[in-house]
Amino acid sequence: MALSASPFSTPRRARSTPRLLSVLGWAIACICLLPMVAVALAAVTGGTETLTHLLGSVLARYAGNTVLLVLLVSFGTFALGVGAAWLVTMTRFPGVRVFEIALVLPLAFPAYVLAYAYTHILDHPGIVQSSLRALMGWGPRDYWFPEIRSLGGAAAMLVLVLYPYVYLLARASFLQQSGSTFMAARALGSRPLHAFFRVSLPLARPAIAAGVLLAVMETIADFGTVAYFGVQTFATGIYTSWFSLADRAGAAQLALCLLSFALLLAMLERAQRGRAKYHDPSRGQKHQPPLSLAGWQAAAAMVLCGVPVLFGAVVPVVALFSLGLGSEQDLLSPRYLGFVRNSLTLASVAAVLTLGAAIILGYYQRTRPGRSSAAATYAARLGYAVPGGVIAVGLLVPFAALDNAVDAWMRQTFEISTGLLITGSIWLLVFAYMVRFLAAALGAYEGGQALVHSNMDAASRSLGKGPFATLRRVHLPILTPSLLTALLIVFVDVMKELPATLIMRPFNFDTLAVQAYRLASDERLDGAAVPSLVIVAVGLLPVILICRQVGRR
Repeated sequence: MALSASPFSTPRRARSTPRLLSVLGWAIACICLLPMVAVALAAVTGGTETLTHLLGSVLARYAGNTVLLVLLVSFGTFALGVGAAWLVTMTRFPGVRVFEIALVLPLAFPAYVLAYAYTHILDHPGIVQSSLRALMGWGPRDYWFPEIRSLGGAAAMLVLVLYPYVYLLARASFLQQSGSTFMAARALGSRPLHAFFRVSLPLARPAIAAGVLLAVMETIADFGTVAYFGVQTFATGIYTSWFSLADRAGAAQLALCLLSFALLLAMLERAQRGRAKYHDPSRGQKHQPPLSLAGWQAAAAMVLCGVPVLFGAVVPVVALFSLGLGSEQDLLSPRYLGFVRNSLTLASVAAVLTLGAAIILGYYQRTRPGRSSAAATYAARLGYAVPGGVIAVGLLVPFAALDNAVDAWMRQTFEISTGLLITGSIWLLVFAYMVRFLAAALGAYEGGQALVHSNMDAASRSLGKGPFATLRRVHLPILTPSLLTALLIVFVDVMKELPATLIMRPFNFDTLAVQAYRLASDERLDGAAVPSLVIVAVGLLPVILICRQVGRR
C-alpha cells in the first residue's frame, strides 16, 4: 500500500504548490492595490464641497509647483547623470577611477538632510552670508542673495541626491555599447561631442529614461524637503489636510490627484519604452577606446565630476558634523536609543517582509508564466509609483473604518472598547513600507534570478523535488547576494522614509527621520544634524555595496 500511494502523493503536492503560490502572489498584489482603490473610493465619496474649495484655493498652486519641480529635477538629473556617466566611461583623465565610484555617494543622503545642511550654510544667518557681510561691510538690505528656501532650492537638493539613479543606468548602458558605431561616426568627420549626441545618447535613451523616471517618482513622493522649504505641493497638501485641517476627504482627493499624476508618468514611460527599438548588431564586438583628455579638458572633466560629489556628499557631511558637535543631542541617551531602536525595528521587519513578498511573486512568475502572474507582478510594482503619503491615506481610510466598526460592535455587545487594533499598531506602517518598496526588492530578486538556468529546475524535478524544495535547495543559495542586496536596499529606504511614517506612526513611536524633521521644523538645525548623520551613515551601506559592484565591473 505504501508503494502504491507514493506515485499519487507527489503529483497532488505538485498541483497544490503552484496553486498556493498563485493565492499568495495575488494576495500580495491585492494588498499593493488596496491603497490606490481606497484613495479613489474615499475621494469619490467625499463630497464635492471639499473639491470645489480645493479648486478655488490651492489646487492650482499644488499642481503648478509639483509640475515645475518635476521639470527642474528631470532636467538637472539628466544633465548631471548623463554628463558624468559619459565622462567616466568614454574618457580618461586624472582621478577617473575615483570619480566613477564617488559619484554614487550622494545616493545615501535623503534630500531633506541636504536641505538642513544647506540651510545652515546659505540661509541669512548662515556662514556664507555672514562672511560676506563681515568682509564687505554690508547691511542686511545692501545685497541680494539667492533664497535657499524656495522651489529652486528644493529642486537643487533633489537633483543632488537623485542624479545617481540616472548616472548608474546611463553608465551601464554606455559600457554595453559597442564602439563600432561611435568610431564610424568619428570616421565620417563627427567630433566626439557631436558623435555622442548623434550615436551614444540615442542608444542609451531607454536606460536614461528609466533613471529619470525613478528620480521623478522620488520627487513627487518627497515631503521633507518641500515642507521644510515651504514649497506647497501635493505631498505637503495631503499632510496639511489630514492633520492640520482634519479633512479626510480633502486629503483623499489630493492623494487621488497625485496618484493619477504618478501613474500617468509611469504609463508614459512604459509606452515610450515599448515603442522604442534599439538594435546594435555590432554590440559586443569591439569596445570603444576611451578618449584621453589633457590640459584644460582634463581639468574641466575633473571639475564637472567633482562638483556633484562635493556639493552632494562632502559639504553636507562637514556641515552636519559641525552642527552636531555644537548640539546637546546625546545619541546614547535612553530617548535617542529609543529612536534608533524604533527605526531599526521598522526597517528590519519591513525589509524581511518585503523580501519575502518579492520571493513569492518572483517565483510565482517563474513557475507559472502567463498573464495571471504577469498581472500580479505588475500590480505589485505599482506601489513604487505611489508616494508614501498616498499609501498612508489609502491604508488608513479603510482600516480606520474597520477599527471603528469593530470597536462599536464590541461596545454594543460586550461593553468593551477595543481601541485602534490595526491603525494603532506598527503593522499597518510596515505594510505601507512593503507596498512602497516592493518594486525595488523585486528588481534585485529578478536580476539574480536570471542566473538560475531553467535546466536547474528541470534537474531538481527529475530528482523528485517539488517547487518549494527547488526554491529552498537550488534558487535561494544561488540568489543569496541578490537577496542581501534587496534586503539592504529596502532597509535603508525605510530608514529614510518620512511622509508615511509621519502620518501612520503609532503614538509615542518616533523614528530618527521623524525626530530630524521635528527638530528642523522648530529651527533647531544643530539638533536635527545628529539623527540626520545616523541616517546617512546607515544609508552608506548599500551605496558602498553598489560602489564595489561598479568597481568590479
